[in-house]
Parts: sequence; structure tokens; C-alpha cells
Amino acid sequence: MKAGKIIKFSLVTLLFLGLVGYFVYASIFLSDQNDESKCVAVELVVKQNPQAKFIDEKDVETMLKEAHVYPKGMLMKNVNTKKIEETIRKNELVAKVECYKTSNGKLCVKVEQRVPVIFVAPEGKDGYFVDAQGVIIPASNYVTNLVTASGKIDESFASSKLSEFGQYLQTDAFWNNQIEQIYVRKNRKGDPVLEIIPRVGDQVIYLGSIDEYQKKLHKLKTFYEKAMNTVGWNKYAKINIEYPNQIICTKRKK
Repeated sequence: MKAGKIIKFSLVTLLFLGLVGYFVYASIFLSDQNDESKCVAVELVVKQNPQAKFIDEKDVETMLKEAHVYPKGMLMKNVNTKKIEETIRKNELVAKVECYKTSNGKLCVKVEQRVPVIFVAPEGKDGYFVDAQGVIIPASNYVTNLVTASGKIDESFASSKLSEFGQYLQTDAFWNNQIEQIYVRKNRKGDPVLEIIPRVGDQVIYLGSIDEYQKKLHKLKTFYEKAMNTVGWNKYAKINIEYPNQIICTKRKK
């Protein structure tokens, strides 16, 4: 073997052994040093949303302290990020939580709240919010401009059909501004039917079954654009959009 190749081989070997030695040193000494360091700070971030202001960073801190898992002052090796996440996730107002350690002795906790899409006020029962996933959120003192659904509503209907309907209204700029309240009652068969109270105009919109609500609302919007601006928004007391391809209007009594 030529001298040049021998020298090159020797240098590569030494470099390899040096890297191995460094990783062994880092895994033994640096990790131990990190494990013996303390958690010097906790960074709590709760993502806010115009429709979700149920909890804040102080509330999350209280959750952790009451569960005896608030990590500040603990050894980093004893900080259980999984348990912290599980503790926060137990709160029904929380949708997502992420917890991780940093190299400078800090614990970061990021929380996303559930975002309600409709407020439900059943007859004879306490009201509650429902999010886009159909999860029921207990009512709070937080005031929101969400559409309110009242009447004969059970939780099954609220967390399925009304949740989907509420999400549609929230994501559609026109209907989000136009619809103020929904009233649910039962027809002769015992099935839920809906009446809508608009923000503009002094009439009741009878939707009937919630099925195919998008087609029904599209039909109503077309009627608004073609007729209501001409005849006036208060001419009719009731507008029935229950049936396909037709709208039945009941004039207001003079």
C-alpha cells in the first residue's frame, strides 16, 4: 500500500474514532448534565379565536398546579410531558395540546381551544355550545355572536345535524350575517323541523327538515336577489322553502 493511501486511511480512521468518542461523551455526560438541570420557566400559549375565548394561559397553569404536574423548579428528567398533555386534554374546552422541553431548561405548552359553531338552548335545559366536530361545550359567561338554536333539541341532533349546519353558516359570509336564530320544533311524525329568524327582514323562514339545507338556502338567496329588493323586505310574514323548486310566501296581514 502506498504511503499516501496509508496516511489517508489513518486520517479517516482517526476522524471516525473521534466522532464515536464525542457521541459517547455527549450521551453520557451531556445528557446527565441536562437531566440534572431544573425547569426554570414554563411557556404557556393558548391559541385565541374570535369564537373561542373560554380559557387562557392562567387557566392552563391552574389545571397543571391542581394536578400537581406544574413543572417549574422540577428536574427536567422528572418532567413528564405526556402526563402534562393528558392533564390538559381532559378539559372539554381543549381541542389540541402540544408539550415539549427545550435545551435551556424551559417547558413549552401550546393549547388550541375548541371553536364553537352554534349555541344551543334546549327547552327546559341549560344551554351549551357545539363545535364543528359535534363536541358539546358547557355554557360559560362568554358572550358570542354565534347563531342560537332553541326549541325541542336533543344532544344527538345538536352534535350531528346542527353542528354541521352551524359550521356551514359560520363559513358562509352571507348566511353568517343574515341568520340570527333557529327555532326547532317537532312535526306530526316527531321529526325535527326548523324555522329561521333572519337579521334583515321581519319574517319567519320555514326550512322544514334540515336535510338538503344548502339547496334550500341557495334557493332562498336567489329569491332575495331577484324579488325582495323589489317588493320590500317586510312584505311577507312567512317564507316557506321546504319544497324543491318552489317558494311559498305568505303576505303580511294589513
